Amino acid sequence: MLNDYPVYATIATGDLARARAFYEKTLGFSPEMEDATGGILYRSGGTRFLLYASEFAGGATQTVATWMVDDADATVAELAGKGVMFEQYDLPGLKTDEHGIAEMGPFRGAWFKDPDGNILNVGTGPAS
Repeated sequence: MLNDYPVYATIATGDLARARAFYEKTLGFSPEMEDATGGILYRSGGTRFLLYASEFAGGATQTVATWMVDDADATVAELAGKGVMFEQYDLPGLKTDEHGIAEMGPFRGAWFKDPDGNILNVGTGPAS
């Protein structure tokens, strides 16, 4: 029933100005629209994501958004050059290298956090 409709991530923040600076200045997004409640909609490729203020921000312990990129290594290097710190994992089935990049079958990716601690991912794989 829903497979014919686009889906987008909704990312909560406890400090909209701080988060907006990160998503716009560090990650390079431009706001497409601001809604009446203060949420900011960004376009990313053919999809969108919403950044919105919430008192419950930063509570997620899982990945909240993934960007499928052409070259994970180049993207990680570019983001690291802008001060983004990549997570290091040493878990069963998920071990990152010195740059924070993990290989899991056909997927290669890295995880980082926004100012609220939301876990974001960039990667390459079958969906890219």
